[in-house]
Amino acid sequence: MKTILSSETMDIPDGVQIRVHAKVIEVEGPRGKLVRNFKHLNLDFELITDQATGTRKLKIESWFGTRKTSAAIRTALSHVDNLITGVTKGYRYKMRFVYAHFPINASISNTGTSIEIRNFLGEKKVRKVDMLDGVSILRSEKVKDELVLDGNDIELVSRSAALINQKCHVKNKDIRKFLDGIYVSEKGCIQTASTKPVLENGTTVLH
Repeated sequence: MKTILSSETMDIPDGVQIRVHAKVIEVEGPRGKLVRNFKHLNLDFELITDQATGTRKLKIESWFGTRKTSAAIRTALSHVDNLITGVTKGYRYKMRFVYAHFPINASISNTGTSIEIRNFLGEKKVRKVDMLDGVSILRSEKVKDELVLDGNDIELVSRSAALINQKCHVKNKDIRKFLDGIYVSEKGCIQTASTKPVLENGTTVLH
């Protein structure tokens, strides 16, 4: 069964510009610009303005769509929401070294765009991983054996973390016993809003 019309809208926050052209969404904010192509989806994208409140909105419609096409509306909105979060707050992934005997050594090269991993399971092999476009990597100053990956595009940041994880897979051994590797320990945004109340003199209230 096909639905005649399915549609959903999402609010566009202040400070973010969205342009739509032939199913290509361009989102621009304080941290930069991101572009995503939705031409593979049978959906209509339109920028509208709410007459009552005057807020800008992005409207996505599906005419005579199946259940799968209607479900893609919410998927597209989630992707656009990730783009908005990326250009306003940015994404940060944290990874930790896990080792039992041989300490993993890692050095950041090319001004934070690649990493070289040494002494994994005592091997002499040097594992080099280049970050994807727009992703930077650095060693944490506060936490021992921790990497911090920053970027605007959540897909590029998560894929860069996956490349590092896949470079340190244990082979020809029982992975239940040999748990050495580099694993994602935390996911979040670079700029997180503070939820603690602040007094008039600027003092933060601690509970």
